[in-house]
Amino acid sequence: MFVRRLELVDFRSYPAVTVEFGPGCSVLVGPNGVGKTNLVEALGYVSTLDSHRVAVDAPLVRSGADTAVIRCEIVHDGRSLMVELAIEPGRANRARLGGSPVRRARDVLGALRMVLFAPEDLALVRGEPAQRRRYLDDLLVARQPRFAGVRADYERVLKQRNALLRTAYLARKVGGGSRDLSTLDVWDTHLASHGADLLAARLELCAALGPHVAKAYDAVSAGQGGASIAYRSGVDAPTTDRTALSDALREALTAARNDEIERGVTLVGPHRDEVALSLGELPVKGYASHGESWSFALALRLAGYELLRAEGIEPVLALDDVFAELDTGRRERLAELVGSASQLLVTCAVPDDVPDSLGGVRYQVEGGTVRRA
Repeated sequence: MFVRRLELVDFRSYPAVTVEFGPGCSVLVGPNGVGKTNLVEALGYVSTLDSHRVAVDAPLVRSGADTAVIRCEIVHDGRSLMVELAIEPGRANRARLGGSPVRRARDVLGALRMVLFAPEDLALVRGEPAQRRRYLDDLLVARQPRFAGVRADYERVLKQRNALLRTAYLARKVGGGSRDLSTLDVWDTHLASHGADLLAARLELCAALGPHVAKAYDAVSAGQGGASIAYRSGVDAPTTDRTALSDALREALTAARNDEIERGVTLVGPHRDEVALSLGELPVKGYASHGESWSFALALRLAGYELLRAEGIEPVLALDDVFAELDTGRRERLAELVGSASQLLVTCAVPDDVPDSLGGVRYQVEGGTVRRA
């Protein structure tokens, strides 16, 4: 799989730009702030329908414009497919696949499989659990796009359940008496069903990722291994059987009912779980040095990339301003690890930061333009 053409209209800093890519390595070179990251961010958005830099879509639309458009031509198994997304903050995004409109924007997920590593990924190691859960869920969707629907269904049920609990909480707080919470049983059933599907998939994914994380960290850190990843659920989850997990979630929700009513929020479910990252016997968060944290974050992305490849998916790999953070040894080791990618996109401010062994095509980014050097 590779991206042959990227066209942006009113996306971030670009009024309009078109870039032609090919298989192999492409290096986007230019000073900081000229829009290199905007290009890989746009591709990442096609892949996940999210930005790795911001939580909302408004900053993606160029100042003064109402809509940003991303058009991306993807080549896979010799066939070309055009994906088009229109981003309109405050409204549902519109999408076209192969020239035809689709009912939901998420129907384009799976057209572009991409793994993107960026400096923001340090939050995977140092940030809150939500960052690590998102890492798993994005990878789940890359493996099986149907999980975009599972996530959406779970979040919809969670929102409705929280609204009911919040209403009851506020009524009690102002002395309005108790509210009818009989419908909580219905929401419990839905939450347990969707939650079990998501929880089982995360458990399976972490088990599959483990060897790849250990191998990638060992390679990046030059033999200073011991990296591991484990899923920590708030419910007893010794199995990945969906029925057993659904029953366990229902039991946990029942046990937490009084506490949830007192606090007005759902306290049980995959939205509360943690992904434990460790080096040896110690957790990475709070104990690892900056270099170790950076290497671990990179190992997580490389592990995801290698897992997809092992399962017959050949994703695009993008490294956004990565080599500048590494010493010479780590640069060379990383170049060796990623050099065989079907398509590798690299951004850098200084061309010398990228090892010559990667070769590839250089693009100069400046003044809102992208030209082949």
